[in-house]
Amino acid sequence: MVSFVKSVTFDCAEPMAVAAFWAAALGSTVDEDSTSERAWVEPAGWGGPTLWFQRVPERKIAKNRQHFDLRAVGDLVTEVRRLEGLGAAVRRTSPELVVMADPEGNEFCVEE
Repeated sequence: MVSFVKSVTFDCAEPMAVAAFWAAALGSTVDEDSTSERAWVEPAGWGGPTLWFQRVPERKIAKNRQHFDLRAVGDLVTEVRRLEGLGAAVRRTSPELVVMADPEGNEFCVEE
Protein backbone atom coordinates (compact mmCIF):
# COMPACT_ATOMS: atom_id res chain seq x y z
CA MET A 1 0.00 0.00 0.00
CA VAL A 2 1.22 3.55 -0.77
CA SER A 3 0.22 7.08 0.19
CA PHE A 4 -0.81 9.91 -2.13
CA VAL A 5 -0.74 13.67 -1.78
CA LYS A 6 -4.23 14.69 -0.66
CA SER A 7 -3.52 18.38 -0.13
CA VAL A 8 -0.81 21.00 0.07
CA THR A 9 -1.23 23.32 3.07
CA PHE A 10 -0.22 26.98 3.31
CA ASP A 11 0.11 28.70 6.68
CA CYS A 12 -0.93 32.33 6.16
CA ALA A 13 -2.37 35.46 7.75
CA GLU A 14 -5.26 35.87 5.28
CA PRO A 15 -6.48 32.48 4.02
CA MET A 16 -9.22 33.86 1.77
CA ALA A 17 -6.88 36.32 0.03
CA VAL A 18 -4.14 33.75 -0.60
CA ALA A 19 -6.71 31.15 -1.71
CA ALA A 20 -8.25 33.68 -4.13
CA PHE A 21 -4.81 34.38 -5.64
CA TRP A 22 -4.03 30.68 -6.17
CA ALA A 23 -7.54 29.90 -7.47
CA ALA A 24 -7.21 32.65 -10.09
CA ALA A 25 -3.62 31.67 -10.93
CA LEU A 26 -4.60 28.03 -11.49
CA GLY A 27 -7.99 28.55 -13.14
CA SER A 28 -10.07 27.29 -10.25
CA THR A 29 -12.30 28.77 -7.54
CA VAL A 30 -12.23 29.11 -3.77
CA ASP A 31 -14.51 26.50 -2.21
CA GLU A 32 -17.82 27.99 -1.07
CA ASP A 33 -17.40 26.61 2.47
CA SER A 34 -14.13 28.51 2.99
CA THR A 35 -13.87 30.98 5.88
CA SER A 36 -11.45 33.62 7.12
CA GLU A 37 -9.82 30.91 9.27
CA ARG A 38 -9.37 28.27 6.56
CA ALA A 39 -9.95 28.12 2.84
CA TRP A 40 -9.32 25.63 0.10
CA VAL A 41 -9.05 25.40 -3.66
CA GLU A 42 -9.94 22.23 -5.53
CA PRO A 43 -7.71 21.40 -8.51
CA ALA A 44 -8.90 22.47 -11.95
CA GLY A 45 -8.59 20.48 -15.15
CA TRP A 46 -6.25 17.53 -14.86
CA GLY A 47 -6.55 17.24 -11.10
CA GLY A 48 -3.97 17.11 -8.37
CA PRO A 49 -3.99 17.81 -4.65
CA THR A 50 -6.33 20.29 -2.99
CA LEU A 51 -4.69 23.50 -1.78
CA TRP A 52 -5.48 24.32 1.87
CA PHE A 53 -4.90 27.73 3.45
CA GLN A 54 -5.01 28.04 7.23
CA ARG A 55 -4.67 31.11 9.43
CA VAL A 56 -1.62 31.14 11.71
CA PRO A 57 -0.38 33.96 13.96
CA GLU A 58 3.26 34.01 12.82
CA ARG A 59 4.49 35.61 9.58
CA LYS A 60 6.69 33.97 6.97
CA ILE A 61 10.29 35.00 7.61
CA ALA A 62 12.53 32.76 5.46
CA LYS A 63 12.71 31.22 2.00
CA ASN A 64 10.34 28.33 1.30
CA ARG A 65 11.98 24.93 1.39
CA GLN A 66 9.28 23.59 -0.90
CA HIS A 67 7.55 25.47 -3.71
CA PHE A 68 5.43 25.13 -6.85
CA ASP A 69 6.92 25.15 -10.34
CA LEU A 70 4.28 26.40 -12.76
CA ARG A 71 4.47 25.89 -16.51
CA ALA A 72 3.04 28.75 -18.57
CA VAL A 73 0.62 27.46 -21.19
CA GLY A 74 1.47 30.37 -23.48
CA ASP A 75 4.14 33.05 -23.50
CA LEU A 76 6.17 33.31 -20.26
CA VAL A 77 6.17 37.13 -20.18
CA THR A 78 2.39 37.23 -20.65
CA GLU A 79 1.85 34.74 -17.84
CA VAL A 80 4.17 36.62 -15.47
CA ARG A 81 2.25 39.84 -16.18
CA ARG A 82 -1.07 38.05 -15.53
CA LEU A 83 0.21 36.71 -12.20
CA GLU A 84 1.49 40.18 -11.24
CA GLY A 85 -1.99 41.51 -11.96
CA LEU A 86 -3.36 38.96 -9.48
CA GLY A 87 -0.99 40.17 -6.77
CA ALA A 88 2.25 38.20 -7.30
CA ALA A 89 5.66 39.87 -7.34
CA VAL A 90 8.76 39.02 -9.38
CA ARG A 91 11.71 38.10 -7.14
CA ARG A 92 14.26 37.28 -9.84
CA THR A 93 14.51 36.17 -13.46
CA SER A 94 16.76 33.90 -15.46
CA PRO A 95 16.64 32.73 -19.07
CA GLU A 96 14.84 29.54 -18.00
CA LEU A 97 12.33 30.77 -15.42
CA VAL A 98 10.95 33.56 -13.26
CA VAL A 99 10.88 33.28 -9.47
CA MET A 100 7.79 34.97 -8.07
CA ALA A 101 6.05 35.35 -4.71
CA ASP A 102 2.33 35.18 -3.94
CA PRO A 103 0.62 37.98 -1.95
CA GLU A 104 2.04 36.65 1.37
CA GLY A 105 5.56 36.04 0.05
CA ASN A 106 5.43 32.30 -0.73
CA GLU A 107 7.88 31.73 -3.57
CA PHE A 108 7.06 29.84 -6.75
CA CYS A 109 8.62 29.51 -10.19
CA VAL A 110 7.11 30.02 -13.64
CA GLU A 111 8.68 28.52 -16.73
CA GLU A 112 7.73 28.10 -20.40
